[in-house]
Amino acid sequence: MTKTPAPKSGILDIAPYVGGKSKIDGVAEPIKLSSNENPLGAGEKAREAYLGAIDYLNLYPEGRASRLRQAVAEKHAIEPERLVFGNGSDEVFTLLNQVYLTPGDNIVTGQYGFLAYRISAKANQAEVRLAPEPNLKCDVDALLELVDERTRLVYVSNPANPTGSWNTAEEIRRLHGALSDSVLLVIDEAYAEFVVEPDWQSTIDLARTATNIIVTRTFSKIHGLAALRVGWGYCPLPVAEAVDRVRLPFNNNIPGQEAALAALFDDEHVEKSRALVLQWRPRLAQAIKGFGFEVFPSAGNFLLVRFPDAKRNAQAADAFLHSRGIIVRPVGGYGLTDCLRMTVGTDDENRALLDALSEFAAS
Repeated sequence: MTKTPAPKSGILDIAPYVGGKSKIDGVAEPIKLSSNENPLGAGEKAREAYLGAIDYLNLYPEGRASRLRQAVAEKHAIEPERLVFGNGSDEVFTLLNQVYLTPGDNIVTGQYGFLAYRISAKANQAEVRLAPEPNLKCDVDALLELVDERTRLVYVSNPANPTGSWNTAEEIRRLHGALSDSVLLVIDEAYAEFVVEPDWQSTIDLARTATNIIVTRTFSKIHGLAALRVGWGYCPLPVAEAVDRVRLPFNNNIPGQEAALAALFDDEHVEKSRALVLQWRPRLAQAIKGFGFEVFPSAGNFLLVRFPDAKRNAQAADAFLHSRGIIVRPVGGYGLTDCLRMTVGTDDENRALLDALSEFAAS
């Protein structure tokens, strides 16, 4: 019997991505606050469009998502030919790393940057350089210190997951201004619709004239279409054309394209989803702080909570919440072993979370 061929160098050194849990043994319908999903679900327009696509399940999707492409371009006043669509924005990162990284190159991102950036970089035998984030926020100077002649991409989550922190418009401009034209700056704006901080600004405007900025968005969060995996990147035209050479031809399915198209202009559902987060995010933060736990500022639809007490630690809190039928997200994979990330849920879910945390704090 011959030995099974080995993967290429570095593949088995990659820790696989582990998503938020969705089940608790013995609990039929747990409260899931582990994956930053929209607790209101998809809007009615998106649901209707999804169901309307059932007659086309025998057909291959239109490869360039032309109708959705035109709609996104219209919504954001950007050029349609500069858009790249992915099976979630995760695939856009994977495609960028595939196109631009060779063995020995490197990417630079923050210490707590989204794990998806790192996985595909390592799969392309590139080095991943993590800039320290002592305040749980991406630091421009720390990023720049790690950039060298082999740096091909710099990734910034803005707002950031799992920390909830954000970088100001001035910080992004300063970072871009200090980078060589040969380095691509990728700004992941998955949570952009939840930001109200006045010093934040979408990088789309800066990207209009830059030759090395890519901005990504997703339909998974504010639009509630996480199951359908639709994301996009706004790229310089040469980048978009290069990525399209390796993008799989049918990477966005018809129901996903149709639901995303309907969701894009469903302003009522977007506003309702945003209002829920803006109402509960500060209320949750204030209450959880009152229980004696540390809550970090967040511009996303979630909070990062630190449990510094040796007995009432993050692992104990996670187990206690499970016992109450509530799932949150441990973030030990990011090195934040004393923290849990908690998605803003519905009114009832948020009240249940606070009741459970209050009980845990008093235990």
